[in-house]
Amino acid sequence: MPTKHMHRKTQQHASVAAILSFLLLLFTSATWAKDTITWMEVNMPPYMIQTGPYRDMGYGNVVQGLLQANLPQYTHERLSTNVVRHFDMFRQGKKVCSIGLYRTPERESFLHFSIPSMLTMPPVLIIRADRLHNFGGKNGCSLVELLQDEKFRLGLSRDRSYGRMLDKELGKFADRTNTIRFAGQELGENYFKMLLLDRIDGLLGLPDEAIFRAEQMGIRDQITTVMLTENQQNYEGWYCAIACPKNQWGKHVIEQINDVLLKIRPTPPYRQAYERWLDDNSRTRYRTVYDKIFLKTSP
Repeated sequence: MPTKHMHRKTQQHASVAAILSFLLLLFTSATWAKDTITWMEVNMPPYMIQTGPYRDMGYGNVVQGLLQANLPQYTHERLSTNVVRHFDMFRQGKKVCSIGLYRTPERESFLHFSIPSMLTMPPVLIIRADRLHNFGGKNGCSLVELLQDEKFRLGLSRDRSYGRMLDKELGKFADRTNTIRFAGQELGENYFKMLLLDRIDGLLGLPDEAIFRAEQMGIRDQITTVMLTENQQNYEGWYCAIACPKNQWGKHVIEQINDVLLKIRPTPPYRQAYERWLDDNSRTRYRTVYDKIFLKTSP
């Protein structure tokens, strides 16, 4: 017949077992809980499209979705914010990443970058179509030569990079009154209206975003783009990369992202994310560079 002492020992054993089971559950949950990457986004069609009929169909949206699908070890969240907030969170070492940034020496001081994540046509000069003859026609022109003319008025964003080469040249003209610098990254309708009204002579931007915005406004035939000779020296200005904060977490995430990029960059869904926003001539040139140069880049 069991004694009271034996009964107490059985209860104690049961309590210890329950505590151990609880601790094991906590340990297992902590061990297997997924880390989270918060992907910061800006509304910058057709790179990132956050509203309207093309919502989430921008080439950045598509690439980000493909990356997330190939990084199942993480929980993925999205955060829509402006560029200033982007860099504040990067500098604070938050667990955040951004899908496509130009790699610059200043940014490398606080960011880890992946291998090139996207090949995009480089920034161009956006002008009125009836002024093409003033800018070298199809042969393009030099941005530096244009800025040396104080009568030439250029509209550009003070919050975005246009690639290492153009940023360097633009820095030399930072104090000039003929550069009109607006806040934010998006090429808004107001700047296209200023262009058509001759309040500015040109805008800096990407050819795909210029076409997207002009088509939205119904002025596609009034706008054209001109290649800049500063972007023809090499393909550095064509590349964007994924960025995460410059800490151990960011380094580890970028290493995994590089492995994924090498696997998915050659696939049709990946390359078509950007191709769908190009005209035929741009698409032909894009495919040549994509196959012969872009896919050759590695860590």
